[in-house]
Amino acid sequence: MYVTMDAIEQANQVLELARERDYKIATAESCTAGMISATLTEIPGASTAFDRGFATYSNEAKTEVLDVPAEMIEEFGAVSEEVARAMADGALNHSNADFAVAVTGIAGPGGGSDEKPVGLVHFAVSSRHYPQAHDKKIFAAMDRENVRAATVEHAIIMLIEAMTQKHFIATE
Repeated sequence: MYVTMDAIEQANQVLELARERDYKIATAESCTAGMISATLTEIPGASTAFDRGFATYSNEAKTEVLDVPAEMIEEFGAVSEEVARAMADGALNHSNADFAVAVTGIAGPGGGSDEKPVGLVHFAVSSRHYPQAHDKKIFAAMDRENVRAATVEHAIIMLIEAMTQKHFIATE
């Protein structure tokens, strides 16, 4: 697992915010397969704020574990805004968390298309307190390791923004 010191510092920040506000966090990860959870739990005492993580790499796992409708995956694809939002809601509904972040993307090196290039990642944060947020990034000209590391960092930043209400408007 390749995680930057920035990601560790951001993980510490999000956990401190969660502790201060008595929030719990959950993750739903596809393209990172648990790297966000692993980054959060690099911080000693993370269990006071981190509830659980769902590594739902396959479409079946998204459906079985997070209740993402199979029809939604078929219609929009696993890498889509709709699926990211459903994953975040599913993680929230299947946990004791106040905030859940979800990521689904194409880390590469293969698997991309003109419509959905390598490096495309959809992010969503659901909360029991605020409206859901979505973001889409294309981490172009990066290898698999760096796409995944950048995804971890952006997911944690979105959690920080959500907890401080800096980013709780749906974005395109």
